[in-house]
Amino acid sequence: MTAKKGKPGFWDNLIVPKGGLFGAQLAGWTPGPAAKSGLGCRVLADQMVEVAPSIALAADVYVPKAPGRYPAVVAFAAYSKELQAAGVPTGNNETGSPPVFTDRGYVHVTVTRRGMGRSGGADAIYLNDTDVEDHAKVIQWVADQPWCDGRVVLFGTSYYALTQPQVARLRPPALKGFFANEICTDYFRHIAMFGGAPQPDFFALWMGANFTPLQFRLHVPPLLRALLSHITNSPLKQMWWPQLKKRMTRIMKAFQRQVSTEQTRQRFAGLTLDGKTRATSVLPPGPAGALGDIQVPFVVVQNTGYFNLHQFGAYDLFENAGTPKDQRWLIVGPAEYELPVYVWQLEALAFFDHLVYGADNGYAGQPRVRYWTEGAKEYRGAQDWPLPGSTALRLYPASNGDDAATHRLDRAPGEGGSNRWAAVPLGATVPAGFDEVETQRLTFELPIEEDMELTGPVTMSLSFSCNEIDSYVLARTGIVSADGGYQILSMGGIRPACRRVEAARSTMTEIAIDIDTPEPLTPGVPVTLRFSLTPQPVVLKPGERLRLDIASRTDLLRSDVSHGHVQFDMQVPPYYARNTLHYGPDTFIELRRTGKG
Repeated sequence: MTAKKGKPGFWDNLIVPKGGLFGAQLAGWTPGPAAKSGLGCRVLADQMVEVAPSIALAADVYVPKAPGRYPAVVAFAAYSKELQAAGVPTGNNETGSPPVFTDRGYVHVTVTRRGMGRSGGADAIYLNDTDVEDHAKVIQWVADQPWCDGRVVLFGTSYYALTQPQVARLRPPALKGFFANEICTDYFRHIAMFGGAPQPDFFALWMGANFTPLQFRLHVPPLLRALLSHITNSPLKQMWWPQLKKRMTRIMKAFQRQVSTEQTRQRFAGLTLDGKTRATSVLPPGPAGALGDIQVPFVVVQNTGYFNLHQFGAYDLFENAGTPKDQRWLIVGPAEYELPVYVWQLEALAFFDHLVYGADNGYAGQPRVRYWTEGAKEYRGAQDWPLPGSTALRLYPASNGDDAATHRLDRAPGEGGSNRWAAVPLGATVPAGFDEVETQRLTFELPIEEDMELTGPVTMSLSFSCNEIDSYVLARTGIVSADGGYQILSMGGIRPACRRVEAARSTMTEIAIDIDTPEPLTPGVPVTLRFSLTPQPVVLKPGERLRLDIASRTDLLRSDVSHGHVQFDMQVPPYYARNTLHYGPDTFIELRRTGKG
């Protein structure tokens, strides 16, 4: 493999890019001294990496200004690379800030896959096998360059993280480890069909933001990127970002109105109209089920603010990778939404310093699991997930009368009975005042009488019936404070017609549902629904209440992105229907309890 264009342009390094550090950087500790620091930054833009005859991928290579050979950090995705160093708040700016890495003695390489921007080849379906093979070739090419010492690690968020376990399975010789933030491992279940239903809201937003004709032809000179970084990564961000964040929902809706390329729109049709089973889905399956092929050390981070995307992949990887247990780490971070995604760079650098430089910075002694605990507002540590010594806590919903009343969560099964809620499709027509006669949500609460820590998987079991052949069910947990304030904790969903459990694909954190073989409901006949909610470690305190809400629409339960949570509205339920929850031993929420409670 060869690279075309090896030297920077005259103007490329006239201004050094300004690095950015925003959001969570370290999971509750302070590392020892950095292996290297103060090395500066310069760019080798548009390096063309040959991956097949007549096909080369475009890469921007940021190297320390100080001459030498350094370990390289590679970020690979389908997105345009043109704004990655500019610090602009785009949804695909997820590679970290190059100057942060080069200053610490690492080369930072951002690569765009085939068909995007200046990369050659055809634009194909996302995360395909050719991309994985290209990624491995890029890793080898990087290792062979005069600015690299032959050692390569991976870093990135979302798409840039999803690609990491895929290529790690191929075991490229130069790959020494990876740091992945917010991942999915089963692309069909975790991305395309959340709880058995497609996600057009997410796909329309994602495609409108990232795969328009402008994104494919965009080219931003390195000088302009550097100039932008001095604005976006300045202290002024503390003023403009909170204002932008408040308007993020409207901005996301605007992206949905952008016209993506024709091929991208065809993929949307394939994902939402045709891809209802694994056999018909256009997405590759992902590395779930084959994670045992991975051997290199890694850190994987879960952002608890994501509910119907990036929900369970981190736990799957941590549980099932072939990497020795003493060389894998899981961080369960706080719910956080930042753009660009500059989180966890210092944590990654500490891990890389330990891994490739052999720095005695304390990383080897970090607990295998560190988790942000709401209520306590601190990180806590454990040696495994679920936490060793934690015990199951089952809370049983029970009726307080009318459907619209606030109902109870009891510690023992009730004597039966039921409550009902109205399932009304998103955007459907109802008369004014409809909510005064029909509730679309059931609410249950447990008063907290002593400190209670809940950390680990969250499972819902419901005895459920409906007067239709299918519906949709969502469950949400949250905290009601003593002064009446509310904070969302976790969420999960299921399509009742797709209720068969796939034990072979399930993990200790996620109940996997068989989406391929729907079984229509018999109207009025109860069935048992079992599904998982996103874990959110929390300490509940006296005077607070643990709340459980059950409904049929995401927009009725989600939190706004300005609060740090990212959720996408779904076209559910499919029909007007009346749903019924039947109380008794089969209706409960199961949490994991540590210490008292």
